[in-house]
Amino acid sequence: MDLVALSDIAKMLGNVSRTRATEITNRKGFPDPVATVANGRLRIWLRADVDRWIREHRPHQAD
Repeated sequence: MDLVALSDIAKMLGNVSRTRATEITNRKGFPDPVATVANGRLRIWLRADVDRWIREHRPHQAD
């Protein structure tokens, strides 16, 4: 199971800022995180879920 945090997602989205990545991950339709750690300050997602979302919603940024 490959996991990613917000900084990883920012890179996956073309090196957007952490602020922009936060906006995107908070949108309705973005995959839910599989875990929240560090007293709620760190959310973790499955890489496969984020990859799928990028392919569907931002195909120009898909690997």
